[in-house]
Amino acid sequence: MAQRNTWQRERVRDALSDAEGFVSAQALHAALRDENTGIGLATVYRALAGLTATGEADTLQSPDGEALYRACSQGHHHHLICRRCGKAVEIEAPPVERWAQETAAKHGFREAEHMIDIFGICAECAAEKDAASA
Repeated sequence: MAQRNTWQRERVRDALSDAEGFVSAQALHAALRDENTGIGLATVYRALAGLTATGEADTLQSPDGEALYRACSQGHHHHLICRRCGKAVEIEAPPVERWAQETAAKHGFREAEHMIDIFGICAECAAEKDAASA
């Protein structure tokens, strides 16, 4: 079922585009609440689900198990994500794409899909961490 393009969905889309890196639905809702939009948390979740379904948003699960979202700027891709500040870098990984398709085919699977998110500490956070421990 196609999702209607409402002003609430547009506002969630705009807020997601304005966010730095990946953000939780709760954090996005808090930002919208601070702007007195009147948009409820359930509406934020519905809008994010719709944006994810249409490829307008990326979603991933944090190491803590929380769903995080970010406005999507390209087609199929993977992410490097800083566990400390949330900075995300979109990457392509042709060897991973080949491996996924070959592995699926080897086991008789078709229409295989995959998501790869690599969590670590970005260079800036690593430098801050090193400076703090020196």
